[in-house]
Amino acid sequence: MYPAMELRLPTWISDLVETRGTVFPTLASRMAFVIELARKNIDHGGGPFGAAVFESESGKLVAPGVNLVLPLQSSLAHAEAVAIALAQRVCETYDLSSPGLPPMELVTSAQPCIQCYGILWWSGLQRLVIGARKEDVEQITGFMEGPLPSDWIQHLAVRPPLPPVTVIRDVLREEACAVLQQYRQMDRPIYHPSSA
Repeated sequence: MYPAMELRLPTWISDLVETRGTVFPTLASRMAFVIELARKNIDHGGGPFGAAVFESESGKLVAPGVNLVLPLQSSLAHAEAVAIALAQRVCETYDLSSPGLPPMELVTSAQPCIQCYGILWWSGLQRLVIGARKEDVEQITGFMEGPLPSDWIQHLAVRPPLPPVTVIRDVLREEACAVLQQYRQMDRPIYHPSSA
């Protein structure tokens, strides 16, 4: 028998949501929330990344996510992947662009890596809002983000018959980079495959 893997958010996230509320009317307020998720995740032994799925128009929080790679010992458990998977459970569908659902977006403290780019592609989300860029993540922390195509934004914008994904970058970029710098200064693990 193989072990089961359960995707469960840390309990401190419920307290944070209770304090901050569930509606974030501006992109800046949504990004500030996911950056706070990333910062608190470091304090609780996780990676320096936060993400959340929101209803694009209302700003209603659908599902938060943090990087759980270290606690779950799973390279799948990136913040974006966690937020998308939980949003799909909340909405009871693998397709977050299903009829009857409002347009939804992924707000993430850092640009998705190659794995999370693929997950975003298939999720049905229609907007991606990014804090720190790939080059910020790699230069500040040393994490390897993978070989995204140079025209990755265009690939999201034009993908018939799937709905296009609009990309907005550099929202509170400096604040998002500060969390990455904090993680690096704490000398925490850089958890990508070893070169040995």
